Amino acid sequence: MSEQKHSALDIRQVIDLVRSAKDLIENREMAGHVKEKGRSDYVTQVDVAVQDYLKKELYSLAPDIQFLGEETGLQEISGDRCWILDPVDGTTNLIHDYRHSAISLGLCCRDEIVMGIIYDPYHEELFSAEKGKGSFLNGQPIHVSESETLSETIIAFGTYAYRRELADANFARFRRVFDQCQDIRRIGSAALELAYTACGRQGGFFEPYLNPWDYAAGLLLVREAGGRVSDFEGNLPSTKKGGSIVSTNGKIHGELLGLL
Repeated sequence: MSEQKHSALDIRQVIDLVRSAKDLIENREMAGHVKEKGRSDYVTQVDVAVQDYLKKELYSLAPDIQFLGEETGLQEISGDRCWILDPVDGTTNLIHDYRHSAISLGLCCRDEIVMGIIYDPYHEELFSAEKGKGSFLNGQPIHVSESETLSETIIAFGTYAYRRELADANFARFRRVFDQCQDIRRIGSAALELAYTACGRQGGFFEPYLNPWDYAAGLLLVREAGGRVSDFEGNLPSTKKGGSIVSTNGKIHGELLGLL
């Protein structure tokens, strides 16, 4: 698949499409219809409605691009290009009207994320990035924090709540990081945590396990904003299977990895 074909896809059209799902996310009646997929893992009618809507519209926009969404799960993708969608990142937040949830959409080309969009409808913040073109918040350029050490910044984390048996090991990690940084935060949406790292609100974010739809868009946002994303071992995250995620401004990456 040629770069010309990718460039023919106008990110502004995709941004407008993602924004058009705002009313679905803010539908409190649908948010009240909850199904438990697993321990601390939920799906609402909002998740399904947003995914069905965006899947249909994305196919209309670019019929040749395949689709991977959270509510369909991990599956084999045969083509060169694929949308990776989390229709509602922060579903537990949505259920409780905590108002920190987002749509996360990435475009993968030959195992590389080349476009990323994260939309927070509650605060009307839309983060976007294209490979080689920088990262933006509502059209304005963003950059990662300039902090040189953990002690100069706040660090966000995810609890990997589905695996409560790992809580002791995870909270030991959180404590080690807490002891070295200014303070810690937890929003409950990995997509927003990555976006906040990209725009410099925090120095970094980590979680012991995430799926590709959780981090696909945010991975590109952080990189294009001047930061770094890896797993706990310092390797590049996979676009095909889940794993640990560490994102930082780059300057504190080694220091944070050393604590994890």
